[in-house]
Amino acid sequence: MKQVFFVFLVFFFGLPVVVLALYAAAPGWSWPHLLPQDFSARAVQYLWQQRAEIGRHIGTSLWYALLTTGLSFVLCLAPARHFARCTFRGRALLEALLLAPALVPVMTFSMGVHHVFIITGLADTVTGVVLVLTVFCYPYMLRALTAGFASFGEGYDLCARNLGAGWWLRLTRVELPLLAPAVVAGASVVFLVAFSDYFLVFLIGGGVVPSFTGYLFPLLASSDRALASALSLVFLVIPVVLFVLVELLVARVYRRRGMY
Repeated sequence: MKQVFFVFLVFFFGLPVVVLALYAAAPGWSWPHLLPQDFSARAVQYLWQQRAEIGRHIGTSLWYALLTTGLSFVLCLAPARHFARCTFRGRALLEALLLAPALVPVMTFSMGVHHVFIITGLADTVTGVVLVLTVFCYPYMLRALTAGFASFGEGYDLCARNLGAGWWLRLTRVELPLLAPAVVAGASVVFLVAFSDYFLVFLIGGGVVPSFTGYLFPLLASSDRALASALSLVFLVIPVVLFVLVELLVARVYRRRGMY
């Protein structure tokens, strides 16, 4: 049964990637041919010729996505710990309010924020893009960290406190290592949402802040399937590479600490 499920996953997720690769290598591939008849390196040549421009858009997207991930983590650390460890009146209402940005329609949410950002001068800036993405994405980090804190309870913190450890030592040497899987899970979702967002970045950035999605979407709407497919493959590879590096880094830290 596991083998069948694995084959299904490989087929379900691998086949679209194969199709994208074939479209990138064979711009003229169309019905009724089951396989491409002619191949061309035009898409690869375009990527190489436009590498500086593409790299600029990718770099900016990575920058604001990483900033969004880091800011979401910092903002959610204390509330997540409180939700996991404390019971109080109005807890459900407060948690619902904090999770509201993920539930409210993006159009409704973004128009109100855009008006505020125009007044405050944050529109058309990277800072504005990071802030709006953080407001939109932090519920995913909050849920992940809350579950992470709840998974190992308060006992480790109490033991460290009884041994004389201060709050910073308890946080960095006790709780954060135990919280690492939840941090990775929440950060992965926040990064993916921020990196792949088009509407919020275009609206708040005003077309001034470059983004890879802003570079990719016009090609997706065009008739040039080869370029769109090649850039889509680049769009797919970047998060995969980052997630593999993060997984290797977390595994190495856990091995050094004897926790893995």
